[in-house]
Amino acid sequence: MKAYKPQSFEHLTGLDGISDAQVKEHLELYQGYVKQVNTLTQKLMEHLGKGKPSGTDPYFAELTRHLGFEYNGMILHEYYFSNLKRASEPGPGRSSALAQAIGQSFPSLDTWKADFQAIGGMRGIGWAVLFQDPATGLLSNQWITLHQDGIPAGFKPLLVMDVWEHAFMRDYKATEKAKYIEAFFRNVDWQAVERRLNEPAAVRPAAAA
Repeated sequence: MKAYKPQSFEHLTGLDGISDAQVKEHLELYQGYVKQVNTLTQKLMEHLGKGKPSGTDPYFAELTRHLGFEYNGMILHEYYFSNLKRASEPGPGRSSALAQAIGQSFPSLDTWKADFQAIGGMRGIGWAVLFQDPATGLLSNQWITLHQDGIPAGFKPLLVMDVWEHAFMRDYKATEKAKYIEAFFRNVDWQAVERRLNEPAAVRPAAAA
């Protein structure tokens, strides 16, 4: 079995409002997702090799269902970490392809941002994601709950924000999610987001150089 390896995100130091300690702790959690994906995949392959796959087998069913949670947790974290950088611009350039794409899908760039932040600020654990519909090219903000719940099939993620408590509670109180969201936007790598817009959807996003 070809195992997944954790990507390196060594560039994530000195972020504005997201401490190095918070990032380090978050990366350790991400590495746990990678490890679990490999473990679950191996167990399922062993089960298959024994000729025992059965939908009525609770062991097989739990492994299968849980793999989706762990795998999407791994991938979403890679999108999240790779769309952050220190000393970032306050937003996409007004004449950029990304700003134009947002303008075709929302009344304005500011309206899109307010909508994205409002989704991220909803009660509950989850993710806020800006997606592109491959059929129409239009962009939409979506809420994902348990990694695998709420992802529009085939849509391309452009900007991914983790709003589980583990993403911010070393730096902020549980009631201060809004402050974390503001900090997130001070660190968005808008060039990385635009590259995603212009490139085919990646199965696994590459870490920043």
